Amino acid sequence: MLKDCQELEVSTSSHEAVGAIDSFFEQLLSVGNDTQVILKAVDADATCVLANAYAAAFHLFSGTSDAVTQATGYLNAAKANFNRANDREKLYVAAIDAWIRRDIQEAIAHHEAIAEKFKRDLISLHICQYHYRNSGNSEGMLRIAQKVLPANRESPYMYGMLAFGLEECHRLTEALEAGRRATQMKHNNRWAHHAVAHVLETQGRLEEGIAWMESVCETWEGSNPAFYSHLWWHTALYHLDTEDIGKVLDIYDTRIWGRARKENGREQINAISMLLRLDLRGVDVGSRWQEIASYLQPRLHEHIIGFLDLHYIYALVRGGKDDWAKEMLESMQAYAKNALPSIQRTWTEVALPAARGMIAHAQGNWQRAMAELEPVLPRLQETGGSHAQRDLFAQVYLDALLHAEQNHLALDLLSKRATARNNIPAIQRSLGLTYSKLGRIDEANQASRRALELSQHYQASRQVLARN
Repeated sequence: MLKDCQELEVSTSSHEAVGAIDSFFEQLLSVGNDTQVILKAVDADATCVLANAYAAAFHLFSGTSDAVTQATGYLNAAKANFNRANDREKLYVAAIDAWIRRDIQEAIAHHEAIAEKFKRDLISLHICQYHYRNSGNSEGMLRIAQKVLPANRESPYMYGMLAFGLEECHRLTEALEAGRRATQMKHNNRWAHHAVAHVLETQGRLEEGIAWMESVCETWEGSNPAFYSHLWWHTALYHLDTEDIGKVLDIYDTRIWGRARKENGREQINAISMLLRLDLRGVDVGSRWQEIASYLQPRLHEHIIGFLDLHYIYALVRGGKDDWAKEMLESMQAYAKNALPSIQRTWTEVALPAARGMIAHAQGNWQRAMAELEPVLPRLQETGGSHAQRDLFAQVYLDALLHAEQNHLALDLLSKRATARNNIPAIQRSLGLTYSKLGRIDEANQASRRALELSQHYQASRQVLARN
């Protein structure tokens, strides 16, 4: 029996299979663009249980419409050789089987068991954090990282995963420290770049965020395509808040959608999310909605997590595919009715009302959008995604309030957003308009001046950078 680069036993006699498994470790944890290398491990030893389990996970991560079908073939191969598996590999088979069945809580339980018994297993940690994130359990993301940290202090990938768990638990100072440490240990550490990007965006450190991303972006060319576009999505967020709209559109056209595999769901999400944020800023995005909506038919009946569906269904309406949006909503209703008990309430009580709210907003039905979104906003974490990603839905709700002249409610939300990040021109501008509608002229003038000063500051900074 051989050992992999994590010093863990693999039930195979093939050095070639273990070499491919080691390459998969590096590619997965660095979010590289060659995770399909795991298929070479199966080619080298088709009876290797761990190789087949990893190959199934590779497909489940892919975001393609046939992912479950592809993954099931490899899982069945793993099960066929189950008597050859060690204890860790048996736990992997159980975890992947649960993932395919969408019983994420069961999958998490198996990965937690791996963390207890095999603390060097960072691939299991990565998968488990993915599940925790998509089930809205930030505390679980952090807890499992902390559990295995003592056994992996030499690993730069460990600190990147720790950083993201800390960030999602709002422990921003510690997250920033861990993310920067991870990058110092290994410059080409894209998950750590991502964690730092989250922290700086949350804190409104826009120019510092742009500089950070520019300092590491040369490594992104080797990234998984979906994560490549996601890192550029984060970069575009900074430019959006500094009101460099031309730069945002350029990133969208050349880095996000321009480089996307158009049929890939994860890459569609990055594009949809950025288009909607541009919409909310009043930017004319031309025919971009229609283009992306034309690729969304394979998404109508997937229902991987609610977070994804909320994006797809909005884009369908904005892209003129109302019939597809209707079909998707009906499919969501049917899925919610028959979903596993562990997720049924989330789909019924959160995802479906949110989907109706997103449709209403896309149609300009502000009252319906407010009525559907307001009750579910506190629970949207259950649908998946990160804090930064889910903030989009709060922005959609706020936009509905502003359109419906619900100025007192809008002012409350705007004030909270301004307190959290007081250097965003768009927030200050909306504050000024809302104060003005409420007759609070002095405060309106103060916020408007602040918006103008911020806009001028960011414009001047861009001019200096352009000259240099």
